[in-house]
Amino acid sequence: MEHEAIIRLGVFLGLFAILATLETLAPRRVRSQTRSRRWTTNWGITIANALTLRALALAMPLLAVGAALDAQAQGWGLFNAVSWPVWLEFALAILILDFAIWAQHLITHKVPLLWRLHRVHHADVDMDVTTAIRFHPVEIGLSMLLKIGLVYLLGPAALAVIVFEILLNGTAMFNHANIRLPLWLDAIVRRVLVTPDMHRVHHSVHRDEHDSNYGFSLSIWDQLFGTYIPQPRAGHDDMQVGLEWQDDRPSRFGWSLSLPFLRK
Repeated sequence: MEHEAIIRLGVFLGLFAILATLETLAPRRVRSQTRSRRWTTNWGITIANALTLRALALAMPLLAVGAALDAQAQGWGLFNAVSWPVWLEFALAILILDFAIWAQHLITHKVPLLWRLHRVHHADVDMDVTTAIRFHPVEIGLSMLLKIGLVYLLGPAALAVIVFEILLNGTAMFNHANIRLPLWLDAIVRRVLVTPDMHRVHHSVHRDEHDSNYGFSLSIWDQLFGTYIPQPRAGHDDMQVGLEWQDDRPSRFGWSLSLPFLRK
């Protein structure tokens, strides 16, 4: 759709700037490393991801939004075969896509090969807004293929896919951000959306804790399927974030990209 990429980029940069500012003004936790090196690496990984999706688009020009337009033109997918109200199809598309991302996230923790890729995200020893964009390029490519397949099966409106992508990206940055929400506000928000305190549990070094709270946007899936842990047992100030590499290696660009292929 016309101007889609510009709109999405503008929303992304705007939210990033707001959350990065809030992290500076009201941080939830003290950083163990400086921003400069971590941010350089995390942004470097993001650029690598953008290049990966660009390369994927050369082989498969119809990424998620294009797939929705193509499915509509071909009459493929559930929503193109039924005559439900537009608002209902729109809401169902957002819910189903969000559940699919939740399920995909859970699977990346359970399948050893996928976990090797996903642990690049978890290896970050600090957690802030840039952690939300720290995913291995291979994982990003596989995730996009999953979304394309699901879009063809569902046949949602292209606008629904765009809104979902913006919501997913925005909420992921929000719940990875190192910001301090008042406890009463956190308690209200997490009834619907994943909050920073809720998602921080997922980045604990303890396996039982990082195998919980898989949601990126809606909090209902973890509550429905019994994967919800409200608070880390060590408390948010004292909990350890990351995996076994509690040194400067996760802040190195080359090491982070090679992590899935290391023996340990």
